[in-house]
Amino acid sequence: MDILDEFTNYLRVERGCLENTINAYERDLKKYINFMNLHRKDILNALQQDIHYFIEHINSQAPSSRARIISSLRTFYYFLLSEDKVKRTPLENIESPKIRRHLPFVLSVGEMERLIESASPNDFINIRDRAMLETLYAAGLRVSELICLRLSDVFISENLLLVRGKGEKTRIVPFGNPAKNYLERYLRESRPQLKRAKKTEYFFLSIRGNRLSRMGFWKILRKYIAISGIDKRVTPHTFRHSFATHLLEGGADLRIVQELLGHSDIQTTEIYTHIDREKLKEAIRVYHPRG
Repeated sequence: MDILDEFTNYLRVERGCLENTINAYERDLKKYINFMNLHRKDILNALQQDIHYFIEHINSQAPSSRARIISSLRTFYYFLLSEDKVKRTPLENIESPKIRRHLPFVLSVGEMERLIESASPNDFINIRDRAMLETLYAAGLRVSELICLRLSDVFISENLLLVRGKGEKTRIVPFGNPAKNYLERYLRESRPQLKRAKKTEYFFLSIRGNRLSRMGFWKILRKYIAISGIDKRVTPHTFRHSFATHLLEGGADLRIVQELLGHSDIQTTEIYTHIDREKLKEAIRVYHPRG
């Protein structure tokens, strides 16, 4: 159940899921956990055969319910994989349910600038916060990738980050000068005060000198959402969605955006082109005489 709590926290903070969605994930996973406990199986050592047995167990449910449960399990095991709690997912060769994908929510360039600039760098805490917001947007990071950055992963003079993504995959991501300026200020003015006498290689630190948690970052972000006055549902993942969308709208090649995001499948990245198409359709509706 501790793992389930960690997972729901990940859904809330990193994926930006609504509470109803999180509750649905919980219900699905509790069915699976109870099934595994009944058969004295460890979810961290589950085999593909165990998943097949569980699917047979829920076979009496409606097809849409089965599809949702399998999708919940897939997301759960990819989370465990990203946290190094399992070496592989037991759902690798199980056919994915056909679920309609929703377009991710993004902020406009102006809204993103307003949100980032709401972290006014007037003390060492705000400098840290501004550096995190600038970096999250500049490099399109997941919040887990941001808070797990180490000193050795940040090459400020070269404007590069070594990012450790899902499934122990690493990628090199460049960032612009606004992020560079605040990363330099953070190292010079903030991190020494946060670190105190502690020994840690994590780049961004909490007020206690420890690595920031997902929930810790989420609380920081909510503060600046309120200050900025943006009346929209913004989550840490909104930065990543906005990063990808703004790059594509600016003319970036889809393959380059795929590389920057660390997507193994180009189809995952292609969802952002749909947002661009929606803007094209909106332009026709608004400006064309027969729109």
